Amino acid sequence: MSTPPPTASSPTVRIGVLVPLSRPGWVEAGQHLLAGLELGVREVNEGGGIAGAPLELVVRDTAADPKRAVAAVDELAGLGVAALVGEYHSVAARAVAARADALGVPFLCSSAVIDALTAGPSEWVARIAPAQSHGWRVYADFLLGAGHRRVAVAAEPSVYWASGAEILRNCLVPHGGSVVEFDMRALSPEALCQGLVDSRATALLLLVGYPEPAVSIVRCVRRDPRLREMLVGAPAGQPEFAEWGGVLGEDGASVPFLRYLPDRLGALGVRVEAGLRERLGGAPSFVAFEGYDAVVVLADVLRSGTAVSWSRVAVEGTRGAISFSRGPGIGVWQWVWAPVQVVDRDPAEPGRFRVLHTG
Repeated sequence: MSTPPPTASSPTVRIGVLVPLSRPGWVEAGQHLLAGLELGVREVNEGGGIAGAPLELVVRDTAADPKRAVAAVDELAGLGVAALVGEYHSVAARAVAARADALGVPFLCSSAVIDALTAGPSEWVARIAPAQSHGWRVYADFLLGAGHRRVAVAAEPSVYWASGAEILRNCLVPHGGSVVEFDMRALSPEALCQGLVDSRATALLLLVGYPEPAVSIVRCVRRDPRLREMLVGAPAGQPEFAEWGGVLGEDGASVPFLRYLPDRLGALGVRVEAGLRERLGGAPSFVAFEGYDAVVVLADVLRSGTAVSWSRVAVEGTRGAISFSRGPGIGVWQWVWAPVQVVDRDPAEPGRFRVLHTG
């Protein structure tokens, strides 16, 4: 649903939205993120907008392409947007953050987690999603608690995947663990299965693109009797979305992933969940909540009527009170922290999630 159009008597406040809405971007994630943003904007406008002016979303599809994302930032800045928001993929979000910082346009990153979102400290960029080093440490704690010390990762080249593997290694090695990497540029799923047998790993983490090669890897591992006890995990959150279950069915259950939701939603979260469910025609993912919360934050910033100051933000989001601070090794203003869970789809009922660990 679009926000009210500009009129002569009521000029709009434009927000530039950057979301993956086509392949190779994760389209379902982009749709959920946009649904949360749209619901948030509708409620802001119903409440009087920004000093009487309605918010308007100007949406651009990044397709997870950094160059396309930068071009969109330039276009949106030329249109005079008050701020930028969104992006799910870390590689695109980094490009957006760098360009927004260079242009002096506020950018609130809703969903990308890579720690080094900017090359250095930025006053223009803030983030709602927890940093990768925080969330993936929680995932490493889950692995250790479940008795997994020898962990394999099926990886593709990406600064995001490489960062995740390094975080896992730094967490596991001090506890006697190890991480063995398999380069999926050079291996078929069948060759990976043989490598897993030889490595004696007890857990395999998918640090690869979706749907391929992730889907083929899961199917191949599930069908290999030698790997019957192998834990398959996806810390980046692929199983969160309905498409995962629709494609993989029972094979997609029992794949632990990171989700940024509390154990129980408060009154605001429950109300927003109902609105998102109606808008999406199904259960909203945590990414949809990130979109809604991003609008809550931006509305607070824009209502101040002064220069953007992330440090002054103090609002109630769907998943808790949101404020921003500086963290070591993170150059952007960061919400510390959104709640973090490790969950999976219940093999007895793949449409239901089980909370395995919280951090």
